Parts: sequence; structure tokens; C-alpha cells
Amino acid sequence: MSGRVQGKVAFVTGAARGQGRAHALRLAQEGADIIAVDLCQGIDSVDYRLGSEADLKETARQVEALDRRVVTAQADVRDPGAVRTALDVGVGELGRLDIVVANAGILSAGPTDQLAESAWRDMIDVSLSGAYYTARAAVPHLRAGGAGGAGGAIILTSSALGIRAMAYLPHYVAAKAGVIGLMRSMALELAPEKIRVNTINPSIVDSPMIHNPATNSMFLPGAENPSRDEASAVFATLNPMPTPWIDSNDVSNAVLFLASDEARYVTGLEMKIDAGFCLA
Repeated sequence: MSGRVQGKVAFVTGAARGQGRAHALRLAQEGADIIAVDLCQGIDSVDYRLGSEADLKETARQVEALDRRVVTAQADVRDPGAVRTALDVGVGELGRLDIVVANAGILSAGPTDQLAESAWRDMIDVSLSGAYYTARAAVPHLRAGGAGGAGGAIILTSSALGIRAMAYLPHYVAAKAGVIGLMRSMALELAPEKIRVNTINPSIVDSPMIHNPATNSMFLPGAENPSRDEASAVFATLNPMPTPWIDSNDVSNAVLFLASDEARYVTGLEMKIDAGFCLA
């Protein structure tokens, strides 16, 4: 089967690299044009490198290599005006909006009583409020009939940790659980208009958010410059299925399904792609 989102337009945040890039490319492979947005700079409370302007350009290059149109913008999902402007410009150029993937997110860690207030604020602002601002900006375009009267699909990135908690991640767990609550409310509200709202809830993903010294050190405290192989051994203990992590494309395939007409009656779903993590 091919062309599962042929002729549609998808808005993807956090698209410069990692899961966001993978989602944009998977949708483009199946016929969608892309509005790709990313902050393209660092955040003080995040100890690993975030996507850059060069990364976002590379995403655009790869989308164009698939013979699809792409509009990019450097925008901060914490700023509702910037999100709205980026989306309005993209829809103005590409002519419609059918699919929204609110993917932008960050990771940091710390004990609840020692977590910096800035880390809490940044996490909630990016991972929860950013998802809300993205969806809110998209609803008028979906309502306007950009999907030919067939509604549309909003896919919010939550996490397996929005379902099953983990210590030393109070802000992350709270934000990702909040995304599930946001999804449920929006799914009920928008169902009469055939606008479907779901979350994806991945386990540990083989991506730059995980594979960096800061994140590896979260899971191997006391280890000096832990390697990918050392981290793999720890991550493998978290999933009942025999894998330390899943691939970005595993998540992107779920995004594609939820965006496609195959999921035309799927709404309000927490879609776990977690190798059994939430069962443990």
C-alpha cells in the first residue's frame, strides 16, 4: 500500500531531527506535503544539543528529495503567536491542512525537591503547553475545510511515561500525562467535526534525545562518559520485549496510521509503541 496520505498537508513541530524528522519523512513518503517547524536553538535547562537551523534545512532537503513540497519555519512552540504565524504561512503556501503532529519536546531529570524551577517551567511550556498551542492554532484550519470536509487528524506526542511513571522525572511525567488529558478533552470536543485527536506513547527511542552524554548519565549515575553500549544494557532491562529501544520509524509508522484514512474512526486513543514497557 502506498499514497496513504496522498495530497494532504502535515504540520510537524520539532521537525529538525530525531522523531520529528522521521515523522515528516514518513508522511512525505506516503504523499503528504510538510510544514516543518523547530526552535533551532538550545534551552538552558536542557543539557544536550537540540536541533539547529542546519538540521531543519536537512529535513527540508530530504522531504524535497521525495518530490514533496515543504515549508519550514524557525518558531518556538512556547510562543503561541509564533506557532500560529508559522502555520498560517505554511497553509497559505500549501493551500490546506489535514494532519498535525505536535512532536516538539525536551528531556531533563532531577529529584523532585532539587529540580530547578526553570527546568519545571521549560518542560511544561514545551512539552504540554507547546502541544496545546500547536493544536489550538491548527483547529481553525481544519475546521475551514482544508481536509475537503473530511475532518483531520491531530497527533500529540506523549510518552509511555505519561502512562507509567518513573522516578526523578516529575516534570516530564506530569507533562506527558497532561498531554493525554488534553487529547481526551479535544477528542470529545472535535469528534462531531470529524477531527480525530490521539496520542502516541513511545518507550525509549533511538534518537538524539536519548543518545547523548547527559541522558546516558541519567540512567548510569556515577559512570564517567557512559557509552551507547553501556546505556543499552540498562535500557534493555526496562522493556519486556528484548530490545533496549525502539526506532524512530516504529513511532513514525504509528503516526502514519493515525493520520491516514485507515484510522478514520480512531480517536481518543493512547497508542503505545513501547515494547511492553507499560506492562512491566
